[in-house]
Amino acid sequence: MTDMKDSDKAEIVAQMKIISQTIADGALTFLITEYAYCAAYMVVFSCILIHFTDWETTVSFVVGGITSILCGWIGMKIAVFTNVRTTHECWADLGKGFKVAIDGGCVMGLSLVSIGVLTLWLLIWAISSHSPLKYAKLYEAIAGYGLGGSSIALFGRVGGGIYTKAADVGADLSGKNDYGMDEDDFRNPACIADNVGDNVGDIAGMGADLFGSFAESTCAALVLAASSEDLRAHGWCAMMYPVLISSVGIIIGMLTLMLYGQLYKVTTSDPSSVEKALKGILNISTVLMTPTVVFLSLNCLPSSFQMVHDGPVVQWWFCCLSIMLGLWSGLLIGYVTEYYTSHSYTPVREIAETQKQSAATGIIYGLALGYLSCIVPVLALGVTILVAHSLCGMFGVALSALGMLGTMTMALTIDAYGPISDNAGGIAEMSGLPEHVRERTDCLDAAGNTTAAIGKGFAIGSAALVSLALFGAFTVRAEISDVDILDPWVFTGLLFGAMMPYAFAAWTMKSVGEAANDMVKECLSQFPDIMSGKAKPDYHRCIKISTDASLREMIKPGLLVICSPLVAGLGFGKNACAGLLSGALVSSVQLAISMSNSGGAWDNAKKYITGGGLGPSSLRDRRHTRTLSLATQWAIHSRTHQALH
Repeated sequence: MTDMKDSDKAEIVAQMKIISQTIADGALTFLITEYAYCAAYMVVFSCILIHFTDWETTVSFVVGGITSILCGWIGMKIAVFTNVRTTHECWADLGKGFKVAIDGGCVMGLSLVSIGVLTLWLLIWAISSHSPLKYAKLYEAIAGYGLGGSSIALFGRVGGGIYTKAADVGADLSGKNDYGMDEDDFRNPACIADNVGDNVGDIAGMGADLFGSFAESTCAALVLAASSEDLRAHGWCAMMYPVLISSVGIIIGMLTLMLYGQLYKVTTSDPSSVEKALKGILNISTVLMTPTVVFLSLNCLPSSFQMVHDGPVVQWWFCCLSIMLGLWSGLLIGYVTEYYTSHSYTPVREIAETQKQSAATGIIYGLALGYLSCIVPVLALGVTILVAHSLCGMFGVALSALGMLGTMTMALTIDAYGPISDNAGGIAEMSGLPEHVRERTDCLDAAGNTTAAIGKGFAIGSAALVSLALFGAFTVRAEISDVDILDPWVFTGLLFGAMMPYAFAAWTMKSVGEAANDMVKECLSQFPDIMSGKAKPDYHRCIKISTDASLREMIKPGLLVICSPLVAGLGFGKNACAGLLSGALVSSVQLAISMSNSGGAWDNAKKYITGGGLGPSSLRDRRHTRTLSLATQWAIHSRTHQALH
């Protein structure tokens, strides 16, 4: 950086700003359009909801939906604000770039949980002040908050996911195969759409997804707590115990951010220090959260109580143990995810080794890796559910979900860190920065792929626990004492429910494939004029392809999830609905974990190979920086600047 003239530095910085703004504008356009669809859905569903329930539940639903939208919006804005700054700091030092990316991610993590907790507390206060509902009925109405959050999360995750993968696949296939370009070559019309997708899918979508899990788990725990006469008699602190767990998680997150920099130093000379620091953030937050949970449980709960009249006695430490089971299960899932998706370990390196022979064997290894990665997380979830339910019933399961999300501030921090680093690499490539800058951003990005998979693991694990808690609430309200699989309606529902995640996955994957094909066709139609210098790449046409496809294709999977329980329950009875929900819960956990980890492993195997993991011959040939003179590089910078205008 010091070898360049000030004028050259200024030109590159100006270029970086233009690229970053283009990415931000694309993400903003998509979110505005997507949230318009979500607003229409909220209006229609609110009309249905108020007809079947009451105004308190409907208001809670609307507030939950708006809060989910706000969380996704904030996450996206901070990500596009941070990505270019991460690139700039990596120009000087890897450690500085890492710190900026983490700082950007922590804004999302801390703000999402803070907004969620504050909004929920205000909602409880407002409804209790203007409604005669007390405790049990009040918290049943508050459950609409979780419904609103999870509904918007569904559309945000599906729409954003289709967008990002269609752009990613389209950008890779259109430039690499026919023209030998890198994925972020500025001449590729799909490269901006690819970077936009990282923000709308892995930032806004994941933020809304984890907010939905947080809202549902908190509301489920509140409803179950309010069903206990002993907890109601103990007072407000016992009623708000679930909210306090999430609230102290914010403080734990801030303490973690103060400590990790002292314990884990990220330096340019040691690229492996990036993964150590990210793992350290999870370790510190989990360790700090453990005594906090004990303190809260001891001071907020009665020494013993009953969840139901004449039911088993629950000790205060039963609740504490349930939370810690979820807390430490989450950390275990994170470690397993890291093992299967990080190129520091054998599974990903085995995939990379297979590429010496053929791509087909890499696909086989990747699928096998995903299936194997389900074993430990499912065992952890099974033990957590068994012990927590044995101690506290469904209340214990809901508390376990809250425990797993107790470190959500840090889980979201390292999850948002990934797309920020990925965008930083794209900006470095498109700006024509020296090779060492892209190497540093790739180091951050490779660790970011692992943390993104860890974030998905947290979301999947907590969603499984929350789903079981909500299913328990459903059986109570539907007066179902046992779900008997020998009942033909239950077994039929089980089969259909187990099939639904596969139908959901098939529709979304097909949508990605169709949009990616359209993207490739668009890019190939532009390449002849771009390569001859007759035209500039039209990034906006590719952005439009991904936007239109994602918004169009997210409707069918969304309707499947929302309408299938209604059709099963109203059309075939409560037993069929119970079977449907049970089958979907059991089937979706394994499918989600395997798909998430296979994808992360394949991506990091690619980065391991291009980073020289298989030897010097596997190092990628940067399109210009190693072969062209400095003067020629500045000419490329100039053309990039003109193309973006």
